[in-house]
Amino acid sequence: MNTFIKAALLIAGISISACTNADRFDNTDTVDLTGGAGVTTGALGDASDPRSPQYFNQTVGDRVLFVVDSSSLTAAGMATLDGQAQWLMTNSDYLAVIEGHADEQGTREYNLALGARRSNAVREYLISKGIPSSRIRTLSYGKERPIAVCSQESCYEQNRRAVTIISIAQTS
Repeated sequence: MNTFIKAALLIAGISISACTNADRFDNTDTVDLTGGAGVTTGALGDASDPRSPQYFNQTVGDRVLFVVDSSSLTAAGMATLDGQAQWLMTNSDYLAVIEGHADEQGTREYNLALGARRSNAVREYLISKGIPSSRIRTLSYGKERPIAVCSQESCYEQNRRAVTIISIAQTS
C-alpha cells in the first residue's frame, strides 16, 4: 500500500508540473497559409473588409423576408437584393446559393414548393440586375430549417425568408 501512495503522489506531481509550463503555447512556429501571397491574417475574414463574405452577411444583408404564402419580393427585399447584386458584381470570384424557407404552417410539400418559388424569385431578380445565372444556385428547405421555433407570428415572419449564401468559386 505504501508503494501505491508513493506512485500516486509521483504521478500527481508530474501532472501538476506539466500544467505549469508558462510558454507551452508559445507561437514561435507559425505556418503561412497564404502561400506567401502577402495576405494578412483576417483580411478577407473581417466584417470591415468590403470584399469579405462577413461584410456581405452583416452590412449588405444576406436575407430577404416574405409575407404569408407569397414569393413576391417586397420593397425592402428588393433594396437588399440591389445591395447583394452590387456586391456580387464587384466580387466576381464568389458564387451565390439562394436558400428558400417557409414557416411551419402548411404541409411539408407545400412549403418545399413555396421555398423553391422564393429562392427562384431572388435568383431571377439578381439575374435581372446583371449577375450571370451560372453564378447562382437555388435550394429549398421549406419548413425544415427554421431560425425561430415557436407557433407565433413573430417566429413565422422570421422563417419566411430567402437566404443568400456566398462561397468562393473554384478554379479549374
